[in-house]
Amino acid sequence: MKRLLALMFLLCALPASALEVAGVNVADKAKVGAGELVLNGAGIRTRAIFKVYVGALYLAEKKSAAADALAQKGAKRVALTMLRDLSAQQLNEAFENGIQANHGAAEVEALKPRIAELLSLFTDARKGDVILIDFLPESGTVVSVNGQTKGKPIPGEDFYRALMRIWLGDKPVDGDLKKGLLGQAN
Repeated sequence: MKRLLALMFLLCALPASALEVAGVNVADKAKVGAGELVLNGAGIRTRAIFKVYVGALYLAEKKSAAADALAQKGAKRVALTMLRDLSAQQLNEAFENGIQANHGAAEVEALKPRIAELLSLFTDARKGDVILIDFLPESGTVVSVNGQTKGKPIPGEDFYRALMRIWLGDKPVDGDLKKGLLGQAN
């Protein structure tokens, strides 16, 4: 009995294990800015038969509905771990198409300067690269690749929400990935 109690205590003291998606370990928590976020969900972006990246969404508190995740205030993170090589042009087209699919023409026009700023940050992505897209309320959207910050923060929570709609909008880039990010699928 003592051994069983000791084992249970030890297991409870260990940190929560990370989720594994397509061979990528996805952490349960992420430090973004001065705070810590929890993993809301993760999944695989596929295009045709190709696995493109593992996406993970981190929020202050878990949300299973897209509208609730989009409306949540405060810091947020979308993490993309590349499962294949993509050119900067392919990344740019994917982001641009995802924004256009989930916004009206007037909304896209209003976001155009900030979209251009974001797209200027992308270079060719290689298998294994980790792209973090963070929202920090005090500064805006911050992009880093493999731990290196790219460019300067892009202002506006509306802009980050527009980016999140690529994955969580009414016309997401991948329906299964949307479910994964919302914690609705394994």
